[in-house]
Amino acid sequence: MEISKTFHIEAAHRLPNVPAGHKCARLHGHSFIVEVHVRGPLDPQLGWVMDFADIKVAFAPVFERLDHHYLNEVPGLENPTSENLARWIWAELKPRLPLLARVVVRETCTSACSYDGGEA
Repeated sequence: MEISKTFHIEAAHRLPNVPAGHKCARLHGHSFIVEVHVRGPLDPQLGWVMDFADIKVAFAPVFERLDHHYLNEVPGLENPTSENLARWIWAELKPRLPLLARVVVRETCTSACSYDGGEA
């Protein structure tokens, strides 16, 4: 079974590797929505995969490093595309959240990236 918890992150970035004149080369911000999905067996006693509060606790250090920050200054996010952000969040969360199944990063209401830990 899979469950998810959603987090809202406000952050600024610019994409340094896009072609000259591309709008994303300029400093801009997003109201990112990050979905953290975990997958595992349903505990027959508790009736859940895991406590949503445990997902929140695992995500808290990630939230603190990203929310209201300039993503390009976060080590490992020098080119903070949605794809790289999803992989970075995965790498930060997986050790604290072994049941992690997928990270979804929505940078706008119509644009998102989903990463499941596989080859990028």
